[in-house]
Amino acid sequence: MAQAIPETFLDLFQKQAFANLGTIMSDGSPQVTPVWVDYDGKYVRFNSALGRVKDGNVRRDPRVSLSILDPDNPYRYLAIRGRVVEITQKGADEHINRLSQKYLGQAEYPHRQPGEVRVLYKIEPEKVSSMG
Repeated sequence: MAQAIPETFLDLFQKQAFANLGTIMSDGSPQVTPVWVDYDGKYVRFNSALGRVKDGNVRRDPRVSLSILDPDNPYRYLAIRGRVVEITQKGADEHINRLSQKYLGQAEYPHRQPGEVRVLYKIEPEKVSSMG
């Protein structure tokens, strides 16, 4: 069942706050990687390239966790457990460019590799906790 992000922590999605995304490897071990995130009012969204480790992990097992630290106060954070409920290439290029503007101040994502296919992932928060 979906759980709302507390209004007092929505500012984290406006800041250049990186999220640590936890996924589950095929052997059951955890895998964590920093990602750029945003929130559309219902889903926490991140973006990656087709074929990366986290891409394969969430396709096999959609359970994920996120930890987002406030860059202005590392004792203030938001922790989310949920499921990736949508994986799509539709709108993914535009999404990575919006994240690039937010995190790098560049209108176009500068790290695209030749032949890279961008993917947009939507996480439905199921358990949300916060501190600070």
